[in-house]
Amino acid sequence: MTKKSPYLMKVLVTGASSGIGKETADLFAMNGFTVYAASRHPKETKNPSIIPLTMDVTDLDSVRNAVSKIDELGIIVHCAGFGISGSAEMTPLERAKAQMETNYFGVLNVNSIFLPLLRKNKRSLVLITSSVAGLIAIPYQSHYSSSKYAIEAYAQALRMEASQFGVRVALVEPGDTKTGFTKARTSDEPESSPYFEQCKSSVAHMAHDEQNGKTPDSVARVFLKLAYRKNPPVRCAVGLDYKALALLAKLLPARLANWIVKLIYIG
Repeated sequence: MTKKSPYLMKVLVTGASSGIGKETADLFAMNGFTVYAASRHPKETKNPSIIPLTMDVTDLDSVRNAVSKIDELGIIVHCAGFGISGSAEMTPLERAKAQMETNYFGVLNVNSIFLPLLRKNKRSLVLITSSVAGLIAIPYQSHYSSSKYAIEAYAQALRMEASQFGVRVALVEPGDTKTGFTKARTSDEPESSPYFEQCKSSVAHMAHDEQNGKTPDSVARVFLKLAYRKNPPVRCAVGLDYKALALLAKLLPARLANWIVKLIYIG
C-alpha cells in the first residue's frame, strides 16, 4: 500500500530531465504522486503519472506559460541548477551572474508564479536543492557557493513568512553526487590567470570526488521522505557523512573550517 503524504499528491519538479531532478520525478511517480516534470527540454515518457512540462526557470514568461497548465499543486521540488568553476577574482562577471540567474533567481522566479497555487491549500511544501557548499565555501567554486548561501538565507526567510498559509519550506543539502552536473560544469578561469593551474587542479579533485560520490537517487529519497513529514526540518544534509560535516561547519571556528577545506582542495 502506498504511503499517504500529508500534502496534495501533485508535485512540480524543476530540472527534471536529468540527474537529481529526473531521479526525483521518477521516484515520486513510483510512489503515487502526479509529477509535473519541468525542464527546458522535457523528455516524453510512457509513465502516465509523469507530465512533461517545458519551462526555463530563468524566463518568467516560460514559467507563466507552465503554470497555466496546472490547476492545483501540493509540492514544489527545486532541482534546476548548474555549476561554474573559477577563481573569486578572475571569473568573468557575466558567468557569475549566469550562475545566480539559474541557481538563485530561478528558484525565486518559480516560487513567485507557483506559490499562489500552494497557498490555496491548508498544507503545502517547497523543497529546495541547496548544497554543503552553502554551508562551507569551496575554493574555485565561490560563485556556486554564493548561489547556495543565498538560497539558504532565502529559504529560511520564506519558511517563516509562508508558514501562516500552511506552506512548509525545507532545504536539502547534497555533497558529492555522481551526476551529469560534473561534466556540465563550465570552466571559466582565463588561461592567463595567475590562479589557472591551481584552479585546474582543484576542480579536477572535485570532479573525481563527485564521480565517486553518492548516487542521485540518494538525494531523491530524501526529498520523498520529507514529502511524508508534516513538519520537515529547516535543512537536511544527505548521508551521515555530510550530516557530520554540516554539524562541524556550525561548531568549528571559521578559520579552522577554512583551513580544512583549503587543505582538501588546494593542499
